[in-house]
Amino acid sequence: MRKLKYHVATSVDGFIAHEDDTYGAFMQKRLIEDSEHVMDFIASLATYTTALMGRRTYEVGLKEGVTDPYAKMDTYVFSRTMKESPNPRVTLVADDAVGEVRRLKAQEGGDIYLSGGGAFAGVLFAEGLIDEVLLKVNPLILGAGIPLVSSLRTVVDLELKSTKVYGNGVLLLRYAVIPKPA
Repeated sequence: MRKLKYHVATSVDGFIAHEDDTYGAFMQKRLIEDSEHVMDFIASLATYTTALMGRRTYEVGLKEGVTDPYAKMDTYVFSRTMKESPNPRVTLVADDAVGEVRRLKAQEGGDIYLSGGGAFAGVLFAEGLIDEVLLKVNPLILGAGIPLVSSLRTVVDLELKSTKVYGNGVLLLRYAVIPKPA
């Protein structure tokens, strides 16, 4: 079975974007000029063969004209409101998101990248579908914004697997999700 990894940048106070779905604070020169963490992230993308995202995450790039943000991956956008995909390579999933993710995990292939989306992550955590969490904790406190995860009905237990501290203060934390007893 393929692993689903929630790989996301966050502020120290647990926000993955501003309230308006933008992420400008994460793009400060002091945070991106140390290319080591950026290069590590780009290298990690090669381990994924499929990308999943909710509509709000997808629309960030779409506003900039990016219709296929992960051209080397099979990309799925989960939305009940989008009527059609603006790119034939991007599969739009309107119904049974949980069933579709289960189907994708059961297929042969590389790891699956959950590219942001706190609300979507909450649904997938609740169903026990996320296997790992990779957090790029940025030295920022936003005070408000889009939370890392929303609407959890139960605690998700994690086991710390590794840490890495970058020169610019970004901290990469890798956790395994501890499955709930059956």
